Amino acid sequence: MPQYAILIYEKETPNGPADIPPEVMEANLAVGPKIEAMGARVVHEQGLQPVAQARTIHQGGAVTDGPFLESKEVIAGFFVVETTGLEQAVEIGKLLPIMDGAVEVRPLLEM
Repeated sequence: MPQYAILIYEKETPNGPADIPPEVMEANLAVGPKIEAMGARVVHEQGLQPVAQARTIHQGGAVTDGPFLESKEVIAGFFVVETTGLEQAVEIGKLLPIMDGAVEVRPLLEM
């Protein structure tokens, strides 16, 4: 089955996950069983630390604090799913609650 990265973009909150409303957190936790019911599979999922923890390595080896791209939204987390195709991956992405950002679905290269 093809694999897709589902990238979750949100505005960064001062206290990280502690600022996520309980109903949004519950909706996030409910996504896994829904994905399984669709016949798809979560290969990996991970939340990310705040962008202040990020370091960016540039061509030539210079290292700077923070993310490579500066924007209001940051990548808050991601997961990889195996699905029947892009349409199902998009349906999985629609299951996620979005507070202020967006969800990006991107096919992974097959190696």
